[in-house]
Amino acid sequence: MRDKGTERWGTYEPFHIMLNDYRIADIVITNHARSRYLDRISEEAADPGQISVWLWQCLKQKRMRAYSGSEQSAYLIDDDVVIIAEFTALEGERTVSGHPLYIMNVISFLGSLSKAPELRDLQQYYSWLRHSRRMQLARKNRKRR
Repeated sequence: MRDKGTERWGTYEPFHIMLNDYRIADIVITNHARSRYLDRISEEAADPGQISVWLWQCLKQKRMRAYSGSEQSAYLIDDDVVIIAEFTALEGERTVSGHPLYIMNVISFLGSLSKAPELRDLQQYYSWLRHSRRMQLARKNRKRR
């Protein structure tokens, strides 16, 4: 995404976009996020490049915002799609004004609020996931004995 040229010779688009306090210069999609994207967001096959271009457009058009104040790593796209992202600073890269640039690492796509209303309260959703996993492990343990 960085240093993408424009039609005119000698000019460049700004290579970072602001999201909260982060100046995002690049987007990385993990394999887990790609598989979750295919399962929960779009059934048509998409490579990480297409997903990152879509996310870059969402950032440019200011369609992405923080999910809530308490959830630091959850973000909402178009008031529907919930993603989990972490940010890492780019080594040796700074803006002209001296601010650090960041890479947005997309960890997972949790899904669409329109399809999964339980995502409206993430703390309750995470506690439900932990509880269901714990119960699965307990049942599996009982079967072994």
